[in-house]
Amino acid sequence: MKTTTLTPISENPKQPQQRQTAKDIIAANVQSLIEQLEAGHSEALTAYLDAMSRFHNYSFGNILEIARQRPTAIRVAGFCTWTQLGRKVKKGEKGIRILAPIVGTKRKKDEETAKDINRKNTRVLIGFRNAYVFDVEQTEGAELPALREITGTVGENCDRLISFIEGQGIELSFSEKIAPALGMSYGGKIVILPGQPEAEEFSTLVHELAHEMLHRAATTKVVRETEAEAIAFVIGKAVGLQTGSASADYIQLYKGNASLLAESLEVIQQTSGIILAALKPPSAEQEEIPDAELAEVA
Repeated sequence: MKTTTLTPISENPKQPQQRQTAKDIIAANVQSLIEQLEAGHSEALTAYLDAMSRFHNYSFGNILEIARQRPTAIRVAGFCTWTQLGRKVKKGEKGIRILAPIVGTKRKKDEETAKDINRKNTRVLIGFRNAYVFDVEQTEGAELPALREITGTVGENCDRLISFIEGQGIELSFSEKIAPALGMSYGGKIVILPGQPEAEEFSTLVHELAHEMLHRAATTKVVRETEAEAIAFVIGKAVGLQTGSASADYIQLYKGNASLLAESLEVIQQTSGIILAALKPPSAEQEEIPDAELAEVA
């Protein structure tokens, strides 16, 4: 079988680059991601998880109250929590009213305690009280820890990727309604949050395309997100983006790990090969090779 060579995709052909096969590029990038996952949580992910653990999971009723009073709210917490995170509520800001539970203690009767000394007093819900929270936009101070972002220049690769997506019969649209999600895959349709930096948008497109290509059949969310983000990592690295630990952090947020990634290695390699073939810029010097042969890397 004829071996196809493929260099990391660049918009500057004058710069000399060592030629590698598509299989080499994919294998090296997958191995890099596996090593990051084996290293455990990055400092960025550890700080992010620590900060997020301070925020409450609000009841459905309180979520509706927050949305009604401040539709633009994205991250809310009480006054003390913001203080612990190094931020303070801006002067003149009005709190968002929610209902906080009032919990009391139901004491056991003396005769019950005498029968079983191990039986403890129980906590019971007595009622609710008004409490006030504030959105992050109502505060100022230290920046909240965030996961690392993907940076770099995409060039014409985004246009080629969009052409490939449309060529697969997948509808592509942009909508702010999916926020805070960056992208969504609906089985035949991809929706992207507008306004992302070009590198982030490209990575999100690849991630959602991977879902479209792989995840029509039922599987676990951990597997789906691990495979899709691994492919986004491989393609991002191949086109020269600086990915850092962003993909490894994302996979670990969904409880993915190196072992799970290794189990999906073949499908990740094959899918990455197909996408890389679609991104390969046309060249007069390049031999005409069918896409199916170019994508056969696993």
